Amino acid sequence: MSHARKVLLSSLIGSTVEWYEFFIYGTAASLVFGDLFFPEFTPLVSTLLALSTFAIAFVARPIGGVVAGHFGDRIGRKSMLVFTLTLMGVATFAIGLLPTYDQIGVGATVLLVLVRLIQGFSLGGEYSGAVLMSVEHAQASRKGFFGAVVNTGAGWGLLLANLVFLIMSQLPDDDFRTWGWRVPFLLSAALVAIGLFIRLRVAESPDFQRVKSAGEVRKVPVADVLRHHPVLVALVCLAYLSAGVTFYIGTVFSLAYGKNEVGVSQSTMLWLVIATNVLTIAAIPYFGWLSDRIDRKRIFLAGIVGMAVLPYAWFALLGTGNFTLMLLGFVILFIPYAANFGVMPTLFAHVFPVGVRYTGMAIGYTLGTVLGSGLAPIIAAFLLDRTGSWPAIALYMSGVGVLSYVAALFLRERPAVPEPASSVALPEVR
Repeated sequence: MSHARKVLLSSLIGSTVEWYEFFIYGTAASLVFGDLFFPEFTPLVSTLLALSTFAIAFVARPIGGVVAGHFGDRIGRKSMLVFTLTLMGVATFAIGLLPTYDQIGVGATVLLVLVRLIQGFSLGGEYSGAVLMSVEHAQASRKGFFGAVVNTGAGWGLLLANLVFLIMSQLPDDDFRTWGWRVPFLLSAALVAIGLFIRLRVAESPDFQRVKSAGEVRKVPVADVLRHHPVLVALVCLAYLSAGVTFYIGTVFSLAYGKNEVGVSQSTMLWLVIATNVLTIAAIPYFGWLSDRIDRKRIFLAGIVGMAVLPYAWFALLGTGNFTLMLLGFVILFIPYAANFGVMPTLFAHVFPVGVRYTGMAIGYTLGTVLGSGLAPIIAAFLLDRTGSWPAIALYMSGVGVLSYVAALFLRERPAVPEPASSVALPEVR
């Protein structure tokens, strides 16, 4: 196996572990955390509060992105990826040991929020570093494919999280709520050990090594990004929104929506999400491969159009309660998501100069996750509560799509070569 492929495998496995740990929280928040950590409220309010703790992690992600980006551009990508994976593992394992509200009262909620913030901090620095390690090791003709494969880590992580929860949900309800929900969190220790073993065995990014050898490492990358590239940060943030909103409404909010509004079982919704993830895991690399042959930005824009138009069909099919029709709804919504998300890593990686690439990408992406991913399940639950039906949620998804489309129009990839630190490149548009 070539070293580039070893790097790709290490990034994919590490990313999968990070996302698994992140998503088991989202699944638990939708299914049990409302009762376990917010039992003093109505079921709807408890669910909203549990989803709020899910969203809290997104507030910490930009901070993690800034810190990891700074050191990733200063001392290298590899060291930051080892750090973020270790931190995520410790936080996730700790959740599996937390006492509940019935045991220590509000202190349980405080501890839950604290470890969730640590999870968010970790993931904020993980994504950009994993993408850059793979894309920067890849040949020019395979960068789109390599970046897309890393992006399947989110799908693999969610698939693994839902499979584990599906198995545990077969327990009697009392056992699941007493100890069964803890098992997915405790299992993360083994996954982290595997991820660290692989990550420690790969070499540093060649692009970073060239910048370092040339003496062009930036002293304060975040200051450089905010001074010279703030428009690019904002464009990356907005361009991401549609994918984030689609994914988290489709995979997190839908669990509670299907159970409470459509009346289907918890296991049915989990199977639908699992099937959807199998689809995206296969489709995302295809679109990445395709982007090495045709214009990447066109694929990215086409995906946004689909995510803005198709939520209406998705909700209508979801409302039938028929498994086959519900699955069809997920398929038609997540094909354009796969197209957009498949080309996103390589497109975003080449928006910024090499010397500030980690920092710039991390800030823009993580800010997008705050505005899009983290708030999406809460906004969807709020709109459902206020209107009593789904059209307002679909309109919200369409509006976000318009914002992302306009922002993406102004993104432009830079040549995949190092640029000197002395060059002050203003945001480029076309």
